[in-house]
Amino acid sequence: MLTGQRSTVRQRSQRKRRARIATAIAIPVAAGVAIGAVIAVHSGSINMTDSAFGRHHHQPTASASPTAPASPTAPASGTASASATASASPSTSASGATTVAPANSFAGGATATAQLGDVATAPVDGTGAAINTHQTAAQAAASMNCSLAVPANPLTAAGLATPWQLGDGCSMASPGTEGAFVEATILSPGGQLSVYSPLVVTAGTQPAVPPAAPAIAAGSVVEISVGFNGTNLYLTGAGAIAGKCVDALGQSVIGQVSACNAVAFYQAANADIARGMLKIPALGTATDGQACQTTRDFALIDQDQSDNVVSQYLITADGQTAQNSPANNAKLTGATVLTNGSDDALLSEFVDPANGCAPFTAPDSTYPKADGPSQALNELQAQVDQQPAMAVVPPNDEMTLVGGQMSIAKTNAYRSLVDQPLLAANTNPAAVAASYCQNMVNIATARNNLDMAEDAAFATPVPAIGDSLATFLGNRLSMSFVNLGCSNYGLTNPVNVTLDGNGVATAVSYNLAQQTAKGAAPAATTMPGTTPFGGAPNPAAGQSTGTQARGGHSHRFDNPSGM
Repeated sequence: MLTGQRSTVRQRSQRKRRARIATAIAIPVAAGVAIGAVIAVHSGSINMTDSAFGRHHHQPTASASPTAPASPTAPASGTASASATASASPSTSASGATTVAPANSFAGGATATAQLGDVATAPVDGTGAAINTHQTAAQAAASMNCSLAVPANPLTAAGLATPWQLGDGCSMASPGTEGAFVEATILSPGGQLSVYSPLVVTAGTQPAVPPAAPAIAAGSVVEISVGFNGTNLYLTGAGAIAGKCVDALGQSVIGQVSACNAVAFYQAANADIARGMLKIPALGTATDGQACQTTRDFALIDQDQSDNVVSQYLITADGQTAQNSPANNAKLTGATVLTNGSDDALLSEFVDPANGCAPFTAPDSTYPKADGPSQALNELQAQVDQQPAMAVVPPNDEMTLVGGQMSIAKTNAYRSLVDQPLLAANTNPAAVAASYCQNMVNIATARNNLDMAEDAAFATPVPAIGDSLATFLGNRLSMSFVNLGCSNYGLTNPVNVTLDGNGVATAVSYNLAQQTAKGAAPAATTMPGTTPFGGAPNPAAGQSTGTQARGGHSHRFDNPSGM
């Protein structure tokens, strides 16, 4: 497994990040051919090849075989491996294991009824450090922080067809570190959904093909989700306010995450669902006999769940971008595909097809197929179909930190953008973090192990992280354990990863022993020192005021997996 203190790993992660970005993020597109995918990822990032969209499996390697895990006592000869726990054979580890009940997932509160969060005007990152808003291209490449100008009236048909502009020294020609992506989900009267991806261009450039405006029925409600492959993205332009956008709590930017009109959209969608006007498809059953996964499944989440989008763009040799519609695909011969690394794309393009499941899609004129997925569609399905324990954004997610401290208020701002239940203002963030880590360790290991054979036979999202979907997911889980500071709660990393000389995972195995986190809250209980949602904390009674140091670590370790 991957280990190391965050202060040390942060420096190494920057090198790994650049190495990851060096893998192809965009791929030449043949005219008239359906686009495929191999998604290369930053906390999301995705890079696509024909094999993934086309659902072509590759043959599993012997090293990734679930029946031949790495030795718990020594790495395979000639490989680099780090292990803190004994790995167990999938055929024997599950038997006799003590079952630990899921911890409280803190997903029982009400969702937001009014907009939470802000648009930063003097943005700072999660550590509290100021973000340079007047960068050169070289400074942008080093910081991986960018601005994104929102066009006027972004929630209208004309506004959606107006390109957003990536600025502050950043360029869409550097998609792995600076690429931004915009995705709109539209709810029409009568409960009809559609998806449209507004185009992002590098500031000062013109689209390779001007976007065609979508048809939006009167009375429709539009939600816009924004994804980013760098570190921190902040919104500018008059449209940011007009579009009811959120990218921060105060000046503290929510990392890669921002959205516009999200609360209003989800309120309208949930009302239509309650009236039976909007039908959300059932998840279905995977080939392993379990329910298909959602973006709120502890088997799928990582250190920063529910982030980024599925939008794709084309980019020409001269740096002009266009929507990745079938018509543009045919017209722009030789263009390459730009993608946003996201949990949503990981689900729809890899985990679902590998395990016999189908993503929730809607008509999309800006996607390579007639119907496309979106972050909002995934969150709606997760809200309706995900069974307990439901994973929702925790306060030890790096993108919810304020001044290096866990923040209930910023966690709630993030949750409001994806329609997730809010935390009581005085909730102890350490209890939420510990519970999240416990559920991730126990649930993800069991499901990854169960799906090992199917995932080992499916293409990897990121060749630099794992040589198959199975090894990618195992390495990603190991990295998430470190990034979330789960060892601070008495847990041990359950993943044993075998790396080749290039740092690529070639085998993973799991310690399937169930673990209990220190400070985790049992399910269906109220934590001591908390009050009902909105109640005032009582410090004298040990109640939290809503912020807490994140296990002594205040620096971003990064999401090396990119998803």
